[in-house]
Amino acid sequence: MRKRLRMSRLGGDDLFDKPDYALVGIVRIPELEKSPARAIGRRVLWALLALLLCSLVVYVDRSGYRDAKGTELTYLDALYYSAVTLSTTGYGDITPISESARLINVLFITPIRVLFLIVLIGTTLEVLTERSRQAIKIQNWRNRVRNHTVVVGYGTKGRTATAAVLADGVRPSEVVVVDENQAALDVAAAHGLVTVRGDATKSDVLRLAGVQHAAALVIAANRDDTAVMVTLTARELNPRAKIVVAIRESENTHLMRQSGANSVVVSSETAGRLLGIATITPSVVEVVEDLLSPEEGYAIAEREVEPSETGGSPAHTKDLVLGVVRDGTLYRVGDSHVEEIEVGDRLLYVRQGGKA
Repeated sequence: MRKRLRMSRLGGDDLFDKPDYALVGIVRIPELEKSPARAIGRRVLWALLALLLCSLVVYVDRSGYRDAKGTELTYLDALYYSAVTLSTTGYGDITPISESARLINVLFITPIRVLFLIVLIGTTLEVLTERSRQAIKIQNWRNRVRNHTVVVGYGTKGRTATAAVLADGVRPSEVVVVDENQAALDVAAAHGLVTVRGDATKSDVLRLAGVQHAAALVIAANRDDTAVMVTLTARELNPRAKIVVAIRESENTHLMRQSGANSVVVSSETAGRLLGIATITPSVVEVVEDLLSPEEGYAIAEREVEPSETGGSPAHTKDLVLGVVRDGTLYRVGDSHVEEIEVGDRLLYVRQGGKA
């Protein structure tokens, strides 16, 4: 496994050092869906504004133009001239004859004509410039992404974990999903999540996802050995991040903790326990599900100790306290180590879903 890990770090190009335009298709920054009617209406509005502005300029300088009829230009004539000029039709019945009018045509009306045409064919240009827009968005995102959550694997476990993170108040733009399956990434992008396509066992892919600046990492890989490699690489990149890993076999728990995981969830055994409990007391399973759904009912949360609570018993706080975290170690209520609450402790308690 260590040999495979070294090969994954050394082999292939380093994605992290590639220019932003080369990452289009690998990194995907979500954007709000726009109504086609709204997009077309906006372009038409810009075109009308350009036409109006051009007609006003021509009308103000109408003395510098000659009409084929030999009469002075009216505003309607200026509007007509602007329309045929911006659309590049150019009938020639109204022409600029003075030097100032021709200079204005070169310096002002010609750029507006180009802008007018760009607006009219904006749909085509939007497709052509999509890569550039994505490259700029990727650059901006990489410069500002900090203290976010990275989810490795967007299968059933990854999707459920992401839903729990979002339900706890994290914004979709602060969650990055890493997966090799493009279909899974499309689902994540549809929910407003940032996505990175690649093998998470490679350090350059994790660096591209910003693991070195992440606050938390959720590893929901399909294989335990993959989870170990991702954990080792992530811990090397970020010694301070909170790493939570889901594994299939309980005998790999010790290995995962040695690799740097803060929390390890044995998914198969947890599901088995719930199945066993459901055969005897189905209502207990419903309560457990309720506690695991932060957006509704009740949920298990963690908070700092309030000054008025220090020196007292965890059982005498305003909340139903389940445990005390002291110096990174969890103690259950009733443990002799936490008979009195100390400054710096954190309380695990039951709160009503949807409330902080």
